[in-house]
Amino acid sequence: MPVTQMWLKCPNAEFTAKWELSSGVVTARGELDAANADQFAQYVARCARHCRWLVVDLAGLDFVGTAAFSALHRINVECSANGTTWVMTPSRAVARLLRICDPDGTLPITAWTGPTRPEQVRLLQLVPQPR
Repeated sequence: MPVTQMWLKCPNAEFTAKWELSSGVVTARGELDAANADQFAQYVARCARHCRWLVVDLAGLDFVGTAAFSALHRINVECSANGTTWVMTPSRAVARLLRICDPDGTLPITAWTGPTRPEQVRLLQLVPQPR
């Protein structure tokens, strides 16, 4: 089966998606805030309908507003409803937002171990690391 791709450019961000068979990757670059968070959540939900396994790569986000957390929660709900297993790779800005808005680590976080096989890790940090 060929790889399917989609692109979406919106205010301050660009989103891309690629999927083949039942797995896919959605990538976000730029800023995720009130100007585009709804578009992002809808974009990922559309992609998730085609996948059983989805990686949402947010490593390219330089800035995230609180609307981004709402979008991530909506993605979580949508993926759960579709039976899609998903994980996200956070940027430094996303990790900071999650430490504040999701201290119990309910949203799935991953660290890449290869191009197609992410390994889940917890974001919870009990002791701050020295800077």
